[in-house]
Amino acid sequence: MNAPRPASARPRCRAPVIALVTLAVALLAACNRDAGDTDPNADAAGAATGDGSVTITGDDGIAERLTWRAPHVDLPEDDEDMAVTRARAQAALEAGDLDAGPGSAIPLYLAILDRDGDDRTARAGLDRALQDLLAQGDQALAGAGDDIAALRRAQQVAAVARSLRPADKAVRGYLAKVDRAEQLWELNRTAEGELRAGRLGEDGGGALARVREVLALSKGQPRAMQTLAAVESALIRRAEDAAAKGDFDAAEAWLAHASKVREGSATIPDARDRVATMRRARVLALRDEAMAALHAADGIERARTRLAQMLTLAAPGDPAVVELRERIDLAVHYGSFRPGQRFTDAAGGGRGPQMVVVPHGGFTMGAGADDRDAEDSERPSRNLRFDRGFALSRHEVTVAEFRRFVEATGHRSRAERRGFSMSYDERSGNFVRRSKADWRTDFSGAPADGVLPVVHVSARDAQAYADWLASVTGQRYRLPSEAEFEYALRAGGSGQYPWGDAAPPPGAGNLTGAGDRSPGGRSWSNAFADYEDGHWGPAPVGSFSANAFGLHDLAGNVSEWVADCWHDSYRRAPGDGAAWVNPGCRTQVVRGGAWASSPVQTRSAWRAPAPVDNTNARVGFRVARDI
Repeated sequence: MNAPRPASARPRCRAPVIALVTLAVALLAACNRDAGDTDPNADAAGAATGDGSVTITGDDGIAERLTWRAPHVDLPEDDEDMAVTRARAQAALEAGDLDAGPGSAIPLYLAILDRDGDDRTARAGLDRALQDLLAQGDQALAGAGDDIAALRRAQQVAAVARSLRPADKAVRGYLAKVDRAEQLWELNRTAEGELRAGRLGEDGGGALARVREVLALSKGQPRAMQTLAAVESALIRRAEDAAAKGDFDAAEAWLAHASKVREGSATIPDARDRVATMRRARVLALRDEAMAALHAADGIERARTRLAQMLTLAAPGDPAVVELRERIDLAVHYGSFRPGQRFTDAAGGGRGPQMVVVPHGGFTMGAGADDRDAEDSERPSRNLRFDRGFALSRHEVTVAEFRRFVEATGHRSRAERRGFSMSYDERSGNFVRRSKADWRTDFSGAPADGVLPVVHVSARDAQAYADWLASVTGQRYRLPSEAEFEYALRAGGSGQYPWGDAAPPPGAGNLTGAGDRSPGGRSWSNAFADYEDGHWGPAPVGSFSANAFGLHDLAGNVSEWVADCWHDSYRRAPGDGAAWVNPGCRTQVVRGGAWASSPVQTRSAWRAPAPVDNTNARVGFRVARDI
């Protein structure tokens, strides 16, 4: 086959020529290719930037296509000098200089064959040169995925090979590979542009679709895999941005898209861990905001709002959610306290009585239908509920505590002003009027120890003490309501007595026991059989075990004033357990058994009226406080 004869002068620029690929790109004739018209430093391969995106610099549009025409070669006229030309061609062939210029192997062999088409040496050299050229082209194609210079070399080889032997099977095979390389380059270039524009293709199209096309043509193609990793990174970054804004639903959606980009990618579990850490941090931040809000006036509603937000983020049973829910519940029912908590308030240079937080809850107040010892005044029974806890003093107010009040205020009790009170008389075994008996004396009129419950105080004395406490502490101290007293006395029980329906267990309290003896050897004629507590008269406060609410001596020791005025029954009584008070009432309620109370008077439902100025050795008081 005769090769085309080169023109005697360099050709003028002509374009376009026949395309090597179906991809529509502009073609540029290789004008002055021997002089070199391209700066090799102007093109660069694809590079991954720090944020995971891929940037291709240089001529990544593959806008230039090379059409090869053999450069002019001046041959000697003398046949003997042709041997020198053959030697030059052979040397260029051995050096791998195949097509770059007039001194390259292929132009030299073409010129020789143009003069002598039967020159076997030149024909063999041209065959070998074409074979070597295709090998160079294959080598260039190996790096053409992300190196535009390599792709351009592969295209140049294609142009030379096609101009030499377009019908050659090896040439056609090579041209197909160049077509495929150009297609992959254009798909990769498009994918990278979509990536830069933020069109990732999580819902179809975009960078992912183009990359998938590349990988369908060339499995594992490095440049496409790099873009694929960049798309995955961009999706993960969107997930983390959403998580940073607290939108974890969106974060999960982005992670779900990211997990489909590269099967088995090790970056997805790490990303999920980071988002989970951000989610956890958000849950804890909401918990902390809610905890801080609880101290404000509208804190409970704000805390509930935060709790609702936490529930959308946290896993079931999350400890932070459980903690906040419990804290909100506590705040609703107890403010800044906890049920069973003990505390004291600063009071006039000292400390007030030790208080115990009574848990919120409900109970049935009054005597049951089967209580044969009940009075009409103890009925009808009614169901009450305390939605907020309250505090009661752990035991009755002591002589020492009442003394601090008297010394601070100069208060003169009713017994002091009257000059007497009802005290126990050992000789007669009865309660008698005893002069100079007041809060300073015990049940018998003797000087009282400071740890004994204060007695010989009226309802008004008790109220004055509570008012003083409220004044010096700034808290709402008061006498408990009758309902609060019975609720605390029962402490969750529903029996006839605070301890149940049977006889009192050992240590139940300072009660009238058949085994008790007075200093003179007297015993009770109406007492609990087989019971003995070792005391005749009030015992030091706290001498007996506390009940289930942590309160002492509600069932015995001394009976106690409560805030309610006396009413003959519970009909029309307040439904919230508040004290039932009438203006100017002269009779208040006494609750709870005492050291000298009969068993009937020790029942949980027992109540009795007493004039507000009445004082005796069996009645004291304790205080309540709102929380």
